[in-house]
Amino acid sequence: MANRLNQLLKQWQSSRESQKWVLATIIETDGSSYRKPGAMMMINDLGQYYGLLSGGCLESDIMLQARRCWDSGRNRIVEYDMREEEDLAWKLGIGCGGMVRILLQPVDEHNQYLQLGELYSLLENNKSAEYGQVIHEKSPQNTLRETSVDAVLQHEAGVFKQLLKPAPHLAVFGGGVDARPVVAIAAQLGWQVTLVDPRTSYARSGHFDSGVNVVREAIGSLEHSKWLQHIDMAIIMTHNIKLDAESLALVQCSSAKYVGMLGPVHRTERVLDLIPVSRENLVKPLANPIGLRLGGELPESIALSMLSEAHAFIEQQDGQSISGILAQ
Repeated sequence: MANRLNQLLKQWQSSRESQKWVLATIIETDGSSYRKPGAMMMINDLGQYYGLLSGGCLESDIMLQARRCWDSGRNRIVEYDMREEEDLAWKLGIGCGGMVRILLQPVDEHNQYLQLGELYSLLENNKSAEYGQVIHEKSPQNTLRETSVDAVLQHEAGVFKQLLKPAPHLAVFGGGVDARPVVAIAAQLGWQVTLVDPRTSYARSGHFDSGVNVVREAIGSLEHSKWLQHIDMAIIMTHNIKLDAESLALVQCSSAKYVGMLGPVHRTERVLDLIPVSRENLVKPLANPIGLRLGGELPESIALSMLSEAHAFIEQQDGQSISGILAQ
């Protein structure tokens, strides 16, 4: 299931005129909850929903509540309090021990579709936005403005504001068989993916999702490519020392925050010998050997290890076990 906002809006955009829609947003939590404030879900009158606000235990009731929005044309706020035994959440058998408050908003031409069309356009063009949702139950009017990725929100009474950013963008250099699970898992995460390989027998479109941007030009000619300034991560795995060197040199002038290269250290030294800069002087620190120590030798396991490290890096996490069980 697609859960990133740009994916939800893509589903809505294609049928916004032919179906009734409600935007559901978590605006407050207290204690344990599956998702945090800002999580969104799109619901239509065919009984379909895109995104999750819980582990699947609240969605059926949320859909029932959404129908009241279509009937009234107004916002609706619903609360599920797993702390109280008399609350509906207990009757649904959830028992997480926390509280979740959800804002439901009808989406139609009378409220300018809550600015969702404009928001989708910004995200698809790799721009960030400040999105404000008026909580008042009688006023389904939202605000939107383009902003920088590191903007500081100015909070306003009665308005739930959040900074919405484009989906993370991963560039994969190398379109061999082992790149397939890397690209597939990244797509499942809702990431944007650019796959680069100039070799004619690699990166064949039939082996990769249609949403992947496949680049076949010579790597040395890509310095001025627009996508290069919108990537967050790069994984180099061409299995060719010369192409790896060209890829490593290229990403030094990119927007990537994380750069990883597949292969042992002694091989990487041969790659570095082909570019005019030492490892210590790379503009982008190099993750090599790449990945978290997860175990397993299958291509899927290696892909999971690499993407786990990249994911932890861009989310500024340490990749450690939450429970601490791995330390036992």
